[in-house]
Amino acid sequence: MKLFYAQASPFVRKVMVTLHETGQVDDVELLDTMVTTTMPSDALIAKNPLSKLPALDRDDGPAIYDSRVICAYLDDRAKAGLYPSGPSYWEHLTLEATADGIMDAGVLMVYEGRVRPEEKQWSGWVDAQWDKAARALTAVNERWMGHLAGPLTMSQIAIGCALGYMDFRHADRNWREGNDALAEWYATFESRPSMQATLPPVG
Repeated sequence: MKLFYAQASPFVRKVMVTLHETGQVDDVELLDTMVTTTMPSDALIAKNPLSKLPALDRDDGPAIYDSRVICAYLDDRAKAGLYPSGPSYWEHLTLEATADGIMDAGVLMVYEGRVRPEEKQWSGWVDAQWDKAARALTAVNERWMGHLAGPLTMSQIAIGCALGYMDFRHADRNWREGNDALAEWYATFESRPSMQATLPPVG
């Protein structure tokens, strides 16, 4: 399999952590891919018409894309059980979606400063994206901590990668303030070997 990959992407990191946790790292070749909303990749477009990372080119079928789809595929391939069955299944999917929303807001904040021309940048847009992320972080801290306990799940991986991205790109926003339970959980989760092996680039 081949994974279209960028080390700084939190969505790619979610896939990479899943590969580590399910023992499939050696099954995937990483294709380092530079892409933004205004700079698509022809090679990536051939596998994902949206030209978004990550995308997984499989040996046994057509390419698949979106981190949620890829992680579900990898979980099924390894029979890892990262998606709890029973009544909590839908709650874990919702928590994973919440984490992806945090990551999406964080990426849009970066794009505003790095991709949009300076004369068109809008601080109100950035603040609105942060407000989304902050509301989601508060919700996780107040309502979802029980779902972050116990055996490893995909929702834990997603939240861990979202918080890691906040530290990587938006440390000045201090997501930990007012989110004590979540910060305490992350202090342990970020020490997992899979998280340490997938740290974003320095600088």
